[in-house]
Amino acid sequence: MISDEALMLEFQGGSREAFEELFARYREPLYGFFRRRLESKERADDLTQETFLAVIRATSRYQPRALVRTYLYGIALKLLAAERRRDKRSDPTPQTDAVDAALDNSLWVRRALEKLDPSEREILMLREYEQLSYSEVAELLRIPVNTVRSRLFRARMALKNHLEPAEMRLEHD
Repeated sequence: MISDEALMLEFQGGSREAFEELFARYREPLYGFFRRRLESKERADDLTQETFLAVIRATSRYQPRALVRTYLYGIALKLLAAERRRDKRSDPTPQTDAVDAALDNSLWVRRALEKLDPSEREILMLREYEQLSYSEVAELLRIPVNTVRSRLFRARMALKNHLEPAEMRLEHD
């Protein structure tokens, strides 16, 4: 199988097939990235498309210094940050769909994740949900690998505390 980096270089050289293969490999993972962070399925889909549009627009500037996966998630993080800034300006109280929430088995975990510090939450999600390596997370967030490790440890401990029922926490005290 041809590497992502080789495909990106082929795409840079004008290969439509190379782009289509990258799109096929990363469309679902990027959609999942946005979907886990946004309430709206439509916005998650839109931002997935915008990620690939950004790749197309920046093709000539691409340098194979990092893994394509890291490059794509870097674009996705920037788009997500812009989306969150827009949301804060337009609607300070997010709307939730009670029907979806009742059906969502992961609501408990989602609520616990929301209680984490934003930087810890992002590191945890990049590592556990997107399955990026420690070095990929470090490169993406521009922090040392040891900082990733320590923040990830703190995030996991905080998440564990938020997931533990209140009765259990009282017994431990």
